[in-house]
Amino acid sequence: METLIDNLMIYWATNTIGPSVRYYFEGTRLRPPLKPDDYIRSPTAIAMWPHDLALAPRELAERLYDVRRYTIMSKGGHFPAWEAPELYADDLRRHVADSIV
Repeated sequence: METLIDNLMIYWATNTIGPSVRYYFEGTRLRPPLKPDDYIRSPTAIAMWPHDLALAPRELAERLYDVRRYTIMSKGGHFPAWEAPELYADDLRRHVADSIV
């Protein structure tokens, strides 16, 4: 609980809570809608965290991205690098290692 309060106080005391949520605001209002033929060709790793805000099935992700790694994590949520740093780092390392040709 102390860590959570510390984190929140940093945003409020420095008046940076607005910029921290800008990504979400712009993503819902300024991003153009996806077209049926939109596809991201960059090799992509996706980690699904069981306590995140939303979970995307692999089939949906593969319609939009070149999914090279799709991992369903055993724990963690919306802030995985904070909540499960070892799992986050390990999955990222594995994706990079698999991507090196």
